[in-house]
Amino acid sequence: MSIDIDTARKVAHLARIAVAEEDLPALAGELSGILTFMEQLNEVDIDGVEPMTSVTPMRLKRRADVVTDGNYQDKILSNAPDAREGFFAVPKVVE
Repeated sequence: MSIDIDTARKVAHLARIAVAEEDLPALAGELSGILTFMEQLNEVDIDGVEPMTSVTPMRLKRRADVVTDGNYQDKILSNAPDAREGFFAVPKVVE
């Protein structure tokens, strides 16, 4: 597939990229090269190939799904300018 200068201008406008008129032919050539490479990738037979996360087989590390409070209440409240009874204390706001 080939990209012409008008299409390159439209793509640059949609991407909000300022491209000078003299640079549009080069941009059109680069976009055409990208599309040609994508067409080559579509020709590859990938039937029976499982998706990979890495070239070496590995599993993601898992942890037990346990609900905890984090045990950080004292550390978190130490940063508060005013804390009372284990909570952040804020001024009352009434309009």
